[in-house]
Amino acid sequence: MCSVVGYVGHPLGRHFILQGLSHTEYRGYDSAGFACFDIKTNALIAIKSIGFVEALKNKVESTDFDGNTVIGHTRWATHGGLTEENAHPHFDCNQDFFVVHNGIIENYHIIKKDLERRNHHFYSQTDTEVIAHLLEEEFFDNDFSIEPEKKIYTVIQKLQGAFALVILARRYPEKIFFARNKSPLCIGIAHDYRMIASDILAFGKEVNQVLYIPDGCSGFVSPTDIILVDNNAQILSYAFTSLIYDNRSTGLSGYSHYMIKEIYEQKSAVIDTVMYLNNNHDSLHHILGLSIQQINSLEHIKLIGCGTSWHSGRIAQFFFEEIAGIQTAVHLASEFRQMRLFKKSDMVGICISQSGETADTLEALRFLGANTIHTIGLVNVEYSSIVREANGSLVMKAGPEIAVASTKAFAAQVASLYWLAHYCAVIKGISNEKALEKASLELINTVMVLDEVMNRYAHEIKTVWGPFYSQFDRAICLGRHISYPFALEAALKIKEIDYIFAQCYPAGELKHGPLALIDNRTPVIVFSVLDQISYIKLVSNVQEAKTRGAHILAFLFEGQDELRDLADTYFLIPIVPALLAPLAMNGVMLLLVSSIGLHLGLSIDKPRNLAKSVTVE
Repeated sequence: MCSVVGYVGHPLGRHFILQGLSHTEYRGYDSAGFACFDIKTNALIAIKSIGFVEALKNKVESTDFDGNTVIGHTRWATHGGLTEENAHPHFDCNQDFFVVHNGIIENYHIIKKDLERRNHHFYSQTDTEVIAHLLEEEFFDNDFSIEPEKKIYTVIQKLQGAFALVILARRYPEKIFFARNKSPLCIGIAHDYRMIASDILAFGKEVNQVLYIPDGCSGFVSPTDIILVDNNAQILSYAFTSLIYDNRSTGLSGYSHYMIKEIYEQKSAVIDTVMYLNNNHDSLHHILGLSIQQINSLEHIKLIGCGTSWHSGRIAQFFFEEIAGIQTAVHLASEFRQMRLFKKSDMVGICISQSGETADTLEALRFLGANTIHTIGLVNVEYSSIVREANGSLVMKAGPEIAVASTKAFAAQVASLYWLAHYCAVIKGISNEKALEKASLELINTVMVLDEVMNRYAHEIKTVWGPFYSQFDRAICLGRHISYPFALEAALKIKEIDYIFAQCYPAGELKHGPLALIDNRTPVIVFSVLDQISYIKLVSNVQEAKTRGAHILAFLFEGQDELRDLADTYFLIPIVPALLAPLAMNGVMLLLVSSIGLHLGLSIDKPRNLAKSVTVE
């Protein structure tokens, strides 16, 4: 969601801030802002813009404003509409404090009413603005005997919710103040400057060390110093971590859109992930934070995620139960803490998140940890909060995923969980090392099929089927067995990329109500399955829809002639291992969804109202 970026150093900082905001556009936003201590006038100046960072960049570069202490922000609107007044940074009555914020201040209504009673005037509808006015109140007494970071600490104690704050204060032009509570924030160190941001992707390439700010801390960063204050008002010591950048390009590499690029990177994402798992086979239990004995006695798994990550968990439930014989439950992270927890001594929780910063998933992980249940983070970002807070982790090797819709990360999640289920089966004595080697080959072969099918149908999808299916304003997705959670994923992609209402059902439920929706204006999109019993029943369900005039689009496998004969349109996929059918179908499904969106003229990389990294609950 929102991104905060700050810079303090000897070179002028405008370039670093605008570049940092550009590098974090993937997080999702609808407005942007910039503020600095201007080098020529010493004035504290802010510039705001609606829309993409490019609009802000044009606005800023039309001026000569620049400075050695600079902050920036991209906003994803929550409190207040999409206006320049609601864009960050926000300031107090006298414009002595400029604040940028990622997160939500849950008690801002109470604080705002109290401040208004004390004659504070508010310029925006946001929750963030109350922070600037609280700072104004705290610093009003001009008592310079109290260090500013301690006054910042006093203000932070009044806030409830999740926040990463970066603050400029007129009295302290060489300091950037900050605070973190349940929202990521880190400091990057280069030779002659320092940066602070919600994501290391915001840092310049000269940054070679990083400090991940502990949760609950506040403080400041200057050209020569960093002060950290914990939630007991104590000064903390700290250590830096060497920063190693992923050398894979975050550019378009000749593709027209990031989503298209990342759809085609599924093959390398899965292969690199499988190779990493194989190469770390002997030490994997240490990486997971478990002993061999603990894995051997493992009887219960909770898979927790949101959106696409929840769907990969639902697919993986079949892996762990059928391959490793482990009872597995799958939970939506946003609902998990409101449900009763039935704790078992032989239980682990696997929290799945592409970014490793998903707020609901992070809170679920913390809830499990508070109940002494072992937690494992399955993520695509090794420096993320979930990795740092979980008892163990498994970091996929999908590489940076920029488009909002998860594509290659979903494929890598499915592959990781399939491999992990086989690994558990080996440790538990259900299978042997040869079965694990076979599983690795199955994953690689399946992703080769995924790539082959995409190449076979790419031109046809672009020229025929993308335009054809773009004419419909609703769709029904059907699946059975392991293809049902994949149908859920397809329906989600159709909604978020194409803005077409797509509802998903287990095919066997069609006759229990949804059959009333069937008509010739509502395509029925069927995802087949390689379990023979489920396949026969799926064909029967499709026949029910076909008899009532439905247009059938089928994703099916070689030899499934009954389903092919019922379909008006079909994509034929070579046979793969039954449990990997969703992975094999994922490529061509994503190509179709992206083609529909492009034909409709939509922004497939940045769908409206959505964010890549959802850092609020």
